Formats: sequence, C-alpha cells, structure tokens
Amino acid sequence: MTENTDDTENTGSATKSKRSKKTNLGLLAVAGVILLAAGAAYWHYASGFETTDDAYIDTHVIPVSSKVAGQIQAVRVEDNQHVEKGAPLLDIDPRDYQVKLDQAKAELAAATAEAKRAAADAERAKQLFDRDDLSRQSYERSVADAEVLKARALLAEKKTAAAELDLSYTRITAPEAGKVTKKNAEPRAYVQVGQSLLAIVTDEVWVVANFKETQLTRMRPGQKVSISVDAYPGRELKGRIDSIQSGTGARFSLLPAENATGNFVKVVQRVPVKIVLTEPVGDMVLAPGMSVEPRVHLD
Repeated sequence: MTENTDDTENTGSATKSKRSKKTNLGLLAVAGVILLAAGAAYWHYASGFETTDDAYIDTHVIPVSSKVAGQIQAVRVEDNQHVEKGAPLLDIDPRDYQVKLDQAKAELAAATAEAKRAAADAERAKQLFDRDDLSRQSYERSVADAEVLKARALLAEKKTAAAELDLSYTRITAPEAGKVTKKNAEPRAYVQVGQSLLAIVTDEVWVVANFKETQLTRMRPGQKVSISVDAYPGRELKGRIDSIQSGTGARFSLLPAENATGNFVKVVQRVPVKIVLTEPVGDMVLAPGMSVEPRVHLD
C-alpha cells in the first residue's frame, strides 16, 4: 500500500510540474507579444517625427553706433529696457554741428546771391551781344562766370544738406522695436565715429535647430513643429519649418574641414533648420541663445 501511495504522489507532482511549465511558457509568450506590440507602436509613433536637442532661440541683434564724433550729452535708456522703433536712445552734444550748419547756410545764401547776379549779368550780356554792342569774348566770359557761380551755389546747397544730416545724427534713435542690451554709453563720455554704444534685440524670434543630415529625408518647409523650451517645463510652443540651410554648419564655420588632405573621417553632419513661431509666446521671455527642443511632425 505504501509503495502505491508513493507512486501516485510522484505522478501528481509530475503532472503539476508540466502544467506549471506550460503556464510559464504561455505567460512568456503573452509578454513577448505585448513587447512586440509596444515596440511596433513606439516605432510607428517615433517614425512620425524628428527631434533634436541641438537647438536654440535666435533673433536679430542690431548694433547701434555713432555716425558722428562728440561728447554724449544724455543717455535716455537703461539696460534691458524695451523701446519702440524711432524712440530716442542717446544724444551727442549738437553745438559744434549746429555751428557748422549755420556757417553752411550763410555760405549758401551768399553763393545763391552771387549766382543770381551772374545769371542776370549773363542775360544782359546776351541782349547786348544780339545788338552787336558786346564782343563775343565778353559775352562768353559772362556766361561762363554765371555757370561757375551756379555750380558754387549747388555745392553750397550740398554742404548745407550734409551739415543738416550730421546734426540729425547727434540724436540716436532705435532702428527697430526691441530690448536694449550691451549698453556701454555713459553721459559726458566722448565717442568716435563707428563706436559701438549698445545693441537692440528685436522682438521677432525664431528657432535654429541643427538636425543630423540623416534626419532631413522627410523634412520639408511648412511642416508643423512642437517646441519645448528648457526654461519653461511643461509648456509648448507651435511653429513651422521656414527653411533649411543650403549647407552644413561645418561648411560655413570659420575653419571648414579640408577633406582632400587624406585624413578624411566620415561623420554625420548637421544642417541648420529655421523654425518660425506660429502663435504668440504669451508671458514667456525668449532670449537669443536659450535652449529648446523642437519636434517636427513629418507628413
């Protein structure tokens, strides 16, 4: 009886072991199917867009310099202040240029009067010449004098216009709307022609994204882009591809690689892609150089 009981227990244990193995194999098969489905779903999702973390905010940075030399009389802006186009930025002492303008106007008045007198003399000389009361030589000299004085009056007019222009340059205004940056102008400082005084960072911003060349296969201008800004986690901007640069970043670098020297090593190049925003940024402060991550939705 004991031996029969042991045989029965061994048979039951073997059966249970086989069932357990089948169950484990079934679970592994189900898990494998789930993983394959998840992988396929992720591949399908990932193949629908291209993304990169090599991207940043860009904008126009307009340097503002002086067109005339002189002492700064007043600085009317502060660092990071927003200004509108045409707003006064600073004034250069205008007195020297006002004196030059007054002198030019006086010279113009004198030259204009001389030109009018010479023109009248030439007209009278013509009448006398027509009546044979004046020699041809005297008539031609009178006409030539009138032409010379007319040219001098025109030159004086141009000098006056130049003096007016120089005087207008003593008031420096904003070339575009934007924020004042890199201000290095102070009252009573003397500035030279062309000296940098400050820069204006314009309100218009866009994204420059350096995609790998292998990512450009399906990218086209006009495609929608979702943009994540590192400084504002959880928020997203909308944009579209504006253009793709005709050349890699390495090709337009300061020292482009010379591949004909025999030490060529193939590396994946990156191509700058310009992305413009298609919606307002709201209260987000986007400054040039800030990091972003664009996600291009492929068609």
